[in-house]
Amino acid sequence: MGKRLIIALFFFLPLMTMAQDSLSVAPSAIQPQARFGYLSYSAVIRQMPDYVAAQETLQKLQEKYDAELARADREFNLKFAEFIEGQDEFPDNIMRKRQKELQELMEKSLHFKDEIKDLIKQARSELNAPVVEHLNVVIGEVGQELNLQFVLNTDNNACPFINADCGIDITALVKAKAGIK
Repeated sequence: MGKRLIIALFFFLPLMTMAQDSLSVAPSAIQPQARFGYLSYSAVIRQMPDYVAAQETLQKLQEKYDAELARADREFNLKFAEFIEGQDEFPDNIMRKRQKELQELMEKSLHFKDEIKDLIKQARSELNAPVVEHLNVVIGEVGQELNLQFVLNTDNNACPFINADCGIDITALVKAKAGIK
């Protein structure tokens, strides 16, 4: 009886492992392959008319700030030149007063430069926000229309390889839907 049991185990053991293997393969064969889209977000957004307009507005704002900084620099340089020319003739109290004025002008200029950086950053954020929102909506619509599970942004070499059999380059569709020619 013991021999029969051992023989039966050796006979059924390979059948049981084959059944397990076929069960583990079967569900994955049934699952559909993930469909995804991909595009370079930055390449698309830079071509959007609203983005181009926002960049032009930012450029004009930057030029205005640059002009004001140049005016302040000229004012400082003029006062500094006057200080250098007259320093040998100024009494000590006038010398200290002029040095203090120059120091204050320099500090105000540095503070204004920092303020400009913050204002430009804020303006960029405010001007680009509707463009980014619009592009995200368009990408979502294209993704829904193509029944994609997700969309990858290929910027900064985030996806060095994409299998074209699995993914769809949605760049042209997004550009068309966003009104980019």
